[in-house]
Amino acid sequence: MEKAHAEEEADVERRISLNEQRLGAVVAALKGVAAERVLDLGCGEGKLLRLLLEDKTFREIVGMDVSYRALDIAKERLHLDRLPAKQRERIHLIQGSLTYRDKRLTGFDAAAVVEVIEHLDPPRLAAFERVLFECARPASAILTTPNVEYNAKFEKLPAGKYRHKDHRFEWTRQEFESWATQVAKRHGYSVRFLGVGPTDPVVGSPTQIGIFKLN
Repeated sequence: MEKAHAEEEADVERRISLNEQRLGAVVAALKGVAAERVLDLGCGEGKLLRLLLEDKTFREIVGMDVSYRALDIAKERLHLDRLPAKQRERIHLIQGSLTYRDKRLTGFDAAAVVEVIEHLDPPRLAAFERVLFECARPASAILTTPNVEYNAKFEKLPAGKYRHKDHRFEWTRQEFESWATQVAKRHGYSVRFLGVGPTDPVVGSPTQIGIFKLN
């Protein structure tokens, strides 16, 4: 079921290869903050992990997901059991929840949270905020989420529907920027915003990114 939903979302966005642009933007942002030790929180089946592993800039990579099944698929797709020893030492996969404090997540240069927060029930966002910005407290954090304003541009998406059946919400640019700015202020971070994908003068870009940096 989870795989089917992911395929539906990809089908909606396929026309502009948005996923590839999104992941490329995240890698560029991680390099832009000079991150070497990186967390991929909600890593899923390992698409971002693959890109990180291919770039020797990232010397330690930890992927975490709540789903054991997703982690098994990531392990298979990354061929972890067949990697050369030096490559294998750079990457670790762990099971865990983004709403529970976890000491394993501390001490990293950056955390990437790609298309994850919209899968959380809104009341759990406060717990996620504490886990990432208060407990893990990376030097930088890169968060991406859909821009709901852009949904009207997707021909295959019925009006009023979200891009993925498991999305609990999708935010406008103003809503995301308001939330992110308040989070940054509460935890001693600054934040700036980027768009990914084609930019429409009225509704903006399909994906929005917040780049948080610890003050």
